[in-house]
Amino acid sequence: MDKQWIDAFRSEIEEFKGAIAAFERGELDRKAYKGISGGFGSYAQRENGRHMLRLRMAGGRLTLDRLKFLADSIEREHIQRVKLTTCEAIQLHDLSAQQLPGLMESAISCGIYTRGGGGDNPRNVMCSPLSGVQPGEAFDVIPWAEKATEYLLSIARDIHMPRKLKVAFSNGVDDSVHSAFRDMGFMAQPDGAFSLRIAGGLGAARPSMGVLVDEAVAPKDVLYYIQAMVDTFCAHGDYKNRAKARTRYMQDTLGPDGLKDVFLKNLAALKAKGGLEITGLEAPADRAKGNGTVDHPRALPQKQPGLYTVKYHPTGGLLPVDTPRQLYELLKDMEGVELRVAPNETLYILNLSASEAEKVLEATADSAKTEFESSVACIGAAVCQQGVRDSQSALRAAVEAVRAADLPDGALPRVCISGCPSSCSAHQAGAIGFQGGVKLVEKAPQPAFRMYLGGNDGVGKARFGECVATILEKNLPAMLVELGKAAAAAGQDWEAWSSEHPQERDAIIAKYEALT
Repeated sequence: MDKQWIDAFRSEIEEFKGAIAAFERGELDRKAYKGISGGFGSYAQRENGRHMLRLRMAGGRLTLDRLKFLADSIEREHIQRVKLTTCEAIQLHDLSAQQLPGLMESAISCGIYTRGGGGDNPRNVMCSPLSGVQPGEAFDVIPWAEKATEYLLSIARDIHMPRKLKVAFSNGVDDSVHSAFRDMGFMAQPDGAFSLRIAGGLGAARPSMGVLVDEAVAPKDVLYYIQAMVDTFCAHGDYKNRAKARTRYMQDTLGPDGLKDVFLKNLAALKAKGGLEITGLEAPADRAKGNGTVDHPRALPQKQPGLYTVKYHPTGGLLPVDTPRQLYELLKDMEGVELRVAPNETLYILNLSASEAEKVLEATADSAKTEFESSVACIGAAVCQQGVRDSQSALRAAVEAVRAADLPDGALPRVCISGCPSSCSAHQAGAIGFQGGVKLVEKAPQPAFRMYLGGNDGVGKARFGECVATILEKNLPAMLVELGKAAAAAGQDWEAWSSEHPQERDAIIAKYEALT
C-alpha cells in the first residue's frame, strides 16, 4: 500500500482508540461497537474485557518477516491464544482493549493491514494455499490475489456495501478456497485465463453455488471484474434486511440470468472507461532445485524438482504460542522459504530442500497424524459472542475418542464443526459437517449439533451436504467411532464405505439421533 493510504490508516487507528475507550466505559453497547471494530479486524469476545484481532494476509501468505512479527508480538504482549482461520488469516485472542491499537500499528511494518478484516468490507482475499508449488496447477494465482487485495483496500473507505465481500482465487487443482461458492471465485484455466463465478456463499439460509459469468477472464482485467462486482452489489444488494444482505440473495431478486446481465453491463462500462488494467505482474522466481528425497506423509513434493512443502495442522487450528518463534528461528536462514495459512486451518511450510524438510517435520511433530485429526473447528462459543456451542471442545473430545479406538487413517474423513448457524468452518462443504444448536429432550433444550453429509469442495465436484440428523453433543464422539469402525471393518476408507453402505451408515446415525 502507498504511503498516503498507510498514513490514513494510522489516523484511523488513532480515532479507533476513542471507540475502544467508549466501549470500555459502557458508552457503546456491543452491537454499536461491533459495527465500528469490525472494520479494523477486531471483535469483542464473549468474556467482558477480552478482544480478538484478525491479521489478514492475501492468500494466507505468512512470509518470514510476518512470522517474526507474530513471534515477537506473542512474546511482547503475552498472547496465549492464536487461531488459524478458514479465511487464511491469523487471529490473536484474549487481548485487552489497550493492546489493540499497538498491534494494528506494528503489523503495518510487515505488510499486515487489519483494515477490513471484519464488518461490511472486502475480506481477506484467498487463494489455493499451495499456489506456485503445486503439481498440475494451471498457474500461480498468488500475484493476482495480492493485487486484488491492494485494490480492494484502496477503495474500501469509499464504498458502502450492504455486507462483506469475499474473493477467492483457485489455481485449478485445489479449490479449498471454495471459488465455486464465494462472492467472487476466480478459477485458473490451463490456457492462462480465469473462469469466474459470482454471488455464491454459505450460511444458515440460502447456501448457493456461484453463477458462472465468464469462462475467459484475461488476468490483466481482474480488477475490472472486481469493481463490477462491487458496483453490482452496491446497486442491487439489500441495505434494509441485513439477513439477506449478501450477494447470493441477488440470485433471487435478479435471477441468475438477470444477475449475469447486470454484472456484464457494469463490466463493459468500466472497461470503456479504462484505467484498471494490471500490467507488469509476474510470479515470484522459483527457488533453485533441491537435492535428496523425503518419504513422509506430511512432506509434499513440489512441482519444483527436489523441493518439498511440509504440512502442519495443530488440533482445531489453535497454534501453540511458542511455535511461531521456534519456526522462525529454524527457518530464518533457509533461502526462499515461506508459510501459508490454508482454509482447513493448516499451516504449510514451502520451498524446503529434503534436509530442511526433515528438520521442519521434527519441529512440527505435534501435527495431526490422520485425516480425521486434521478436522476443522471455529473458535467456538467459549470465545465468540455469536457462538452457540463450544466447537473446539467438541472436536477435542472426538479426536481423543477416535485415537483411543485406534482407527486406521481414512476410516473417517476430515470433519468441519461450526459452533453456530454461521458457516465459519464451512460445514456444508465437508464430507461430514456439524452445525451447533440445541435439541429438545423432554421439553428441555440440550447441547446438540445438526449433522450434514455429502459436502465436497473438489474442483468440478462442488456440492453442499444435506442435513441428516441432530445429535446431542455428548454422543458425537461415540457415533463417530462407530462409523469409523464400520468403515474399517469393511476394509474401506470413508468415501467408499459411505457411498457403498448408505443403509448401514444411516442406521448408525439414526441410533445416535435417538439417544438422549
